[in-house]
Amino acid sequence: MAPASSSLPIVFFLVAMSFVVVVSGQKNGAIYHLFGGEGSVTIEECPDKCNYRCSATSHTKACLTYCNYCCERCLCVPSGTYGNKEECPCYNNLKTQEGKPKCP
Repeated sequence: MAPASSSLPIVFFLVAMSFVVVVSGQKNGAIYHLFGGEGSVTIEECPDKCNYRCSATSHTKACLTYCNYCCERCLCVPSGTYGNKEECPCYNNLKTQEGKPKCP
């Protein structure tokens, strides 16, 4: 009979895979994760996240309008007041009819 320690990697893999299934899934068409990224923001948190995101722009009203739209759709707002859109691929990939970025 094989020693019990030889099954440790298999048990660890199964536990790790179970954890991945628990912390990720589909919500409103966007993939969400409990540790940041897509879906890490609730709809109720969008106004506060967008207030910070738009705090450094001179076009505050337009920024807030589009940021909140994008946040509610993607459940994610990139960190900081500019850039970092790679943190939220859905937010980054929303485009206007002209093909320009929709989300600030």
